[in-house]
Amino acid sequence: MTIRTIRRRKKRRFAPIGCAWLVVCCLLVMVASPPQPDNSPTSTPVVLATAGVTEAIASSSPAPSSTPVIDVTTNTPLPHTATLPPASATAATIPDCIPQSTQQQVGTVVNVVDGDTIDVIIEGQTYRVRYIGIDTPEKDEIFYKEATQANRELVLGKTVLLIKDVSETDRYGRLLRYVVADNQFVNYELVRRGYAMAATYPPDVACSYDFSGAQGQARLDRAGLWGLPTDTPFVPPPPPPQQAATQSSGCDPAYPTVCIPSPPPDLDCKDIPYRRFQVLPPDPHRFDRDKDGIGCEG
Repeated sequence: MTIRTIRRRKKRRFAPIGCAWLVVCCLLVMVASPPQPDNSPTSTPVVLATAGVTEAIASSSPAPSSTPVIDVTTNTPLPHTATLPPASATAATIPDCIPQSTQQQVGTVVNVVDGDTIDVIIEGQTYRVRYIGIDTPEKDEIFYKEATQANRELVLGKTVLLIKDVSETDRYGRLLRYVVADNQFVNYELVRRGYAMAATYPPDVACSYDFSGAQGQARLDRAGLWGLPTDTPFVPPPPPPQQAATQSSGCDPAYPTVCIPSPPPDLDCKDIPYRRFQVLPPDPHRFDRDKDGIGCEG
């Protein structure tokens, strides 16, 4: 009897020790396990915007105070057809040929008169603007409709940057400006695409070289009016009287769009800064070698 009692007591000593080890293991597992992410929908409110109403909907408790509140309330909903004015016009890169110090204005084109003239609203007032350095066919002349349509596609309804050269207006009271729309130099584009010809009217000649170069490429490509099946190319009209008067003092009338003195001395194309300008008979300097009415084309 005595021996059995002793054996039972020895077995009971190990039972508490085993339970203690089990508890310790459970605690270690709980500490080592990472906390599970909270997938509760309460962490992300849903924002609904209706005409003048903002609702934050959550499935349970409201978002904590540290969460920013998004206010999308509007009293007057925009029509779905409304668009913002293009920022590109006001942020456009000014062409390299234009002096950076010249006057600049921003306006909206409300009407296209023809290929080189537009109506622009500037600070609530409408002005007629004539493009500097180019000429396009007049009404009832060949290629008038095409040039006008090309100009319309470039600027109508758009916000444009208007840049002055030297003159403020022409003799008709139209503003003389370089025009930039959608990051495109409109004066230059019309010449490059063959819808206009370069026309140098001093003193507004900052971009005359660029226009002449664009016209030369357009002729090589037979673009626009240069591809017309005719032996008589479009030539720009004579300069306004105020410019003709300036040219009369030492400028030969055979070159009405530029100021080149009469001989002597005899001049070659390398001696003058102009390219691809209008030439009339008798062409005393022989700038128009191929007799097509345009001088110093090469």
